[in-house]
Amino acid sequence: MLPELRTLLRYGGPLVANNLAIAGMNLADTIMAGRFGMIDLAAVAVGSSVWFIAFLLSLGLLMAMSPITAVCFGAGKSREVGAYFRQGIWLSQALAVIIVIIVMQAESFFFFIGIDPAVLPLSVDYLEAIVWGAPAISAYLALRFTSEGAAWTRPIMYIAVLGLVVNIIGNYVLMYGKFGLPALGAVGCGWASAITMWVMFFSLLIYMKIQPHYRRFELFSHFEWPNWPRLKEIMGLGGPIAVSVVAEAGMFHGAALLVGTMGAVAMASHQIAMSVAATMFMVPLAMHSATTIHAAHANGRGDRSAARFIGFVGIGLCATIMLMSAIFMLTFREEIIGLYTTDVEVGQVAVGLLFLAAVFQLSDGLQVGAAGALRGFKDTRIPGIMNVFAYWVVGFPLAWYLGVVQDFGLPGIWIGLIIGLSVCAVLLNWRYWQISKPDNIIGY
Repeated sequence: MLPELRTLLRYGGPLVANNLAIAGMNLADTIMAGRFGMIDLAAVAVGSSVWFIAFLLSLGLLMAMSPITAVCFGAGKSREVGAYFRQGIWLSQALAVIIVIIVMQAESFFFFIGIDPAVLPLSVDYLEAIVWGAPAISAYLALRFTSEGAAWTRPIMYIAVLGLVVNIIGNYVLMYGKFGLPALGAVGCGWASAITMWVMFFSLLIYMKIQPHYRRFELFSHFEWPNWPRLKEIMGLGGPIAVSVVAEAGMFHGAALLVGTMGAVAMASHQIAMSVAATMFMVPLAMHSATTIHAAHANGRGDRSAARFIGFVGIGLCATIMLMSAIFMLTFREEIIGLYTTDVEVGQVAVGLLFLAAVFQLSDGLQVGAAGALRGFKDTRIPGIMNVFAYWVVGFPLAWYLGVVQDFGLPGIWIGLIIGLSVCAVLLNWRYWQISKPDNIIGY
């Protein structure tokens, strides 16, 4: 077990730094918007809910590049990596167009669900700024997941840290109006995020073009028109991943929109608690990616038994990390909330929500670990259905019923989220136990 654990940590270590840097951008947005004003914080919370749902569609589909690349890498088919990469770039730009279309419908959607009128216009302006980064971040994802699948994760870490620095500086300048620029508040936050996406894309593109490690894959050797069989394979594997990712994140961001009808204090408190939980989630999410890569490498070599064992080690690692996260959150709740806000009312509500966030940490670790293991076996369709069932047949309806219909407010919404995550953890782990058996050829 120790050799597999060391390999997972070697692959996942840089991805932890990457994910924490990405979460740090969200953290910086939340803290800096909160310091600017409660309305701006609420606008970022509501606007980012729509942005991330649209963004995760692209993330999920392009995430298929990681196991596809990893299998080719494990099998020694280097040129195949470049062929899939070029199709991933085409797909990324088609997805960017879809993201723009979704985001541009946000104002009507906000009005329909009854978002606070004081927050709605600013949320729309925030979205109209951040959406300019859609083409860049989609192309960046194609680059990133290709590099991940080839077990080259350190550059992803470096680019993410650079992005965090650019994002913080951009927020400082554009939100607060430095160097003679107007103070744009939440809108400045959106522009800073868009600029950061372009910086990250160009940085990783240049690195992958000049770094000798990638030359064997012939990523940029020639132009290639869209190839339907390869695109179909990427979308066939990535489509269910996108459904899974959007289903989970959609449940959380959908819950944020329910909270958006409860006033600015509730929105700000919910955003703070979710920001903390999302930050903690970045560590097991990295190990989830490492599990996918390592298991797919073993499957590419034809060693299914080793891949099964790797998956179980990855699941255990993710669960252990989240158990430690829960203990940390319970121990330092008040200190953590104090980093976000000085508003007494918002702080009191957020501390209570952080207790509930700690409760679902173990379930979240088990489900994300199992998801990574399953993707290493290219098993995504049934897990996608399981995710939709857990989050949208169980989780979100319960959150709506308890929080809105029964009028339990924020605690009711969060209890629904906890139940949805727990159901998902049970289903995905059962699926992995079945699909990874050496005599089961389904899913690979």
